[in-house]
Parts: sequence; C-alpha cells; structure tokens
Amino acid sequence: MARGRSAALGLGSLLLVATLAACSGGGKKEPPLENFTAEEIYKRGEYELEVGNPRRPDQALYYFSEVERLYPYSEWAKRALIMEAFAQHKAKDYESARASAQRFIDTYPGDEDAAYAKYLLALSYYDQIDEVGRDQGLTFQALQALRDVIEQYPDSDYARSAMLKFDLAFDHLAAKEMEIGRYYLKQGHYSAAINRFRVVVEQFQTTAHTPEALMRLTEAYLALGITDEAQTAAAILGHNFQSSPFYDDAYQLLKKQGLKPESKGDSWLSKIYRQVIKGEWL
Repeated sequence: MARGRSAALGLGSLLLVATLAACSGGGKKEPPLENFTAEEIYKRGEYELEVGNPRRPDQALYYFSEVERLYPYSEWAKRALIMEAFAQHKAKDYESARASAQRFIDTYPGDEDAAYAKYLLALSYYDQIDEVGRDQGLTFQALQALRDVIEQYPDSDYARSAMLKFDLAFDHLAAKEMEIGRYYLKQGHYSAAINRFRVVVEQFQTTAHTPEALMRLTEAYLALGITDEAQTAAAILGHNFQSSPFYDDAYQLLKKQGLKPESKGDSWLSKIYRQVIKGEWL
C-alpha cells in the first residue's frame, strides 16, 4: 500500500496543490473538483495527509471520498479507498478505519492491496489494546483478525508483522489471567485463583507467564492443603523451567512443609506431567 503514500508528487500535481491551497487560503472560491482528474484530486488528498494535522485528516478524507464519488470505477478510486482506511487509522478513528478497510476487501478481494486492508483491519483492533486491565474483547478480535492475515496472506510482509503482534496479543491475554489470579490469591480466594492459573497452564503454555502460573498453583494448592497437586505443579515447573526463579520459590514453599516436587495423584496436573515426560507438551 505504500505506493500511495510514497509516490512522489509530479510537477502537475504540485501545481494543482498550489492552486487549490491558494484558492482555499486566500478567500477565492475553489474550482469545482469536477474540473480535475481523479489523479489530481487523489494527490491533493495525499498532500493534505502529509502536511495537515494527522489527528484531523478531514480534508484528506474529503478529497479521497470525492475521488470515489466522481470516478467510482477508476484505479484512483481504489487507491483512495485504501488511503481513507489508512488516514482514519492514523487519526485513531478505529471504527471508521475498520469500515473502510472492510469495504475495500469486499469491493476488491483479489487486489494486491487486499492484504494491507486486512492488516489495517487487524491493527484497528490491536492498537486499542493498551493496558492489561482493559476489557479483553478487543484482544480476542485482534487475535482473530491477525490470524486471518497470517492464514490468507502467508507470504506477505504483513503476515510476518501479524505473527509478531499475534504473539504479543496472546501474551496479553495470559497476563490478564495472571493479574486476576494474583488478585484472588492475595484475597485468599484460592479456588478462584487456581482456575485462572489453570487457564494459563492449559491454554497459554507458550507464553512467558507459564512458570509463574505453575508456582502460583503450588502456592494456592498448599494454602488449601492439597499437597498432591502442589507437588505436581512444582514438578512440572522443575522439569521445564528449572532455571527459573519461580521454580526456586515453589521448591522453597514445598520444603517448608517437608515436601518435594514430584507427580502425585491423578489430577489435571498429573495428566499434564505425563505429557511433559512424553514430550507432548511444551
């Protein structure tokens, strides 16, 4: 998509920009846009996007929409639509950016810029993921949209970027579970805490939060007097993350009660332990 923004303004386009800018800034009536070609109007929108307020791309969006209105079946109308999505995203008008990107995908599904439109749609969700405490609905939507980019356009540059962002969004969900789990643990709601840490161990085991989740499970189960599960959680932690400081913490918690890390019983953690030994997990 970079072709739209990176294309150099030709002499004719520069003259158009100067003419329109002079008319609009000097009190003169701006010539009707019907007098200009699709390319000239598009270049004016591009110019406004470059020199105007990036958070207020109203003028740029106006020119891009006029290209679509006046020359709906032209190549420039297609470019203008993807630039609308770009400008709206740049202005953090994410809902409008999604709508424009989706319209591009629906109208030009086979176009070379469809991958970028799909990526912009995914970014409109991803860029709204800020702090861990925010509602996670946007994170799930971002994950799905990023997955679409990866699966539908695997050889594109956007797929590589989407993979990185997918991992970060996935980690974000695990961080949310850990945050809630720690809160419950601190409040003494051990069963509720265990449920959260279990989600991390079972569903987010590829993230960096797994070692702490296993240590917290050891802590919570010990608090409930359920020693088999506590020992098993620590055993899994020791098998996969023995160099982690969380393993040392879990080991010390068990040692205080005369226990050691080992698989015991037939709980959900014991099943995971057997998978670990067989090399089928993590």
